[in-house]
Amino acid sequence: MKKIAFVFTQGPHGTSAGREGLDALLATSALTEDIGVFFMSDGVFQLMPAQQPEKILARNYIATFGVLSLYDVDQCFVCEDSLKSRGLSAGHEWVLDVEPLSASEIRGRLASFDVVMTF
Repeated sequence: MKKIAFVFTQGPHGTSAGREGLDALLATSALTEDIGVFFMSDGVFQLMPAQQPEKILARNYIATFGVLSLYDVDQCFVCEDSLKSRGLSAGHEWVLDVEPLSASEIRGRLASFDVVMTF
């Protein structure tokens, strides 16, 4: 079975990329257990708790990231450099347990996957 990485680079609001990526991730989890999830660039905002998407008339799918462990998806990483450049820290409370990695460490991890899908 191929190793598949999902990279989230878009913020949670303004585009449907995050929701589409999450849907693809959950569907793929039924086929393989070798999945990695990476949050980089504005994708780190996908992890923020207590968002209020209803105030901008958006759907609330963000909390769904928290159920990934129920789908045996436990390789979840966040880019420390992306966090720092957005005024966030690795010690922040997230909707999902993520391991903070530097950008170079993320590149190294991504190289081990057969397929990389970016949302």
